[in-house]
Amino acid sequence: MLRSGHDHSQWPAGDQLGAGNYLTPEKRLEALALVQQGHLFDLSHIIEYGAPRFEPAQTPYLLLGAPNWQGGIRRRRQAGATNDAGANLERIEMTTHVGTHIDALGHFTIGSEMYGGLDAHEVSTDFGLLRLGIEHAPSIVTRGLMVDVSGFDGGAFLEAGRSIGPDDIEKCLTARKLQIRQGDIVLINTGWGRFFMTDNARYLSGEPGINLAAAQWLTGQGVTAIGTDTMAVELLPGENHPEVQMPVHQHCLVEAGVYLIENLLLTPLVDAMIAEFCFILLPVKFKGATGSPSRPIAMV
Repeated sequence: MLRSGHDHSQWPAGDQLGAGNYLTPEKRLEALALVQQGHLFDLSHIIEYGAPRFEPAQTPYLLLGAPNWQGGIRRRRQAGATNDAGANLERIEMTTHVGTHIDALGHFTIGSEMYGGLDAHEVSTDFGLLRLGIEHAPSIVTRGLMVDVSGFDGGAFLEAGRSIGPDDIEKCLTARKLQIRQGDIVLINTGWGRFFMTDNARYLSGEPGINLAAAQWLTGQGVTAIGTDTMAVELLPGENHPEVQMPVHQHCLVEAGVYLIENLLLTPLVDAMIAEFCFILLPVKFKGATGSPSRPIAMV
């Protein structure tokens, strides 16, 4: 059961980092020590027009090329230049939750309660968040663990609405002789990511994902973030749909201060059979934003 008044006493009063406080210098050094071969895996999708999005809340990615090189040359000629230096620029319109991205702690509420007991009436404005925006998220350099549950039902991927519980996650970790340590990032591969930009209608129709019990188990282990190859991390439709919707977001972001990373490209890492790695993600500091497009990498 989700509840308000969650105990945030493990972090300083008014702190906006949440579980990002676990990312100590020692934790970063531990992660960097895992890099032995210098191999890098890009875990992000290309952000492009047509990327899957939930309507009407999420608007499409749109790039407008203006001004362009011709206009630049013309203006510089008018100013006396003779070397015809052209430059291309663009304007981009998008929600920060399209493509591979990380959710800020201010992305979700339970009623009007936000992480740290803050009141959304006082935090959320027409021009962004006054607190808990993505600019406060940490630069993430930590140990990452891959949990590949894609084949658990005998196929190449789990079906939409398939619940992933704590036992499923523990089974994967035990098979690879791994244990979660405080500050880790846990990435969960469901196989659903194969439909990103190949069958967007199916990708958006629902998804396999962790249930609330799994989310609570993971946050109880002290993870900094949870990431998946799906739009929302949690299973859709949920176990108690429609009475309870998006409980994992509420628990992780509001109650536990744990970040969520969505629309990850995990196939290269899974194909290489890599389960432990150095994970790096640097959110863009969009002031007051509820999320940030990101280009996370895994290094081994």
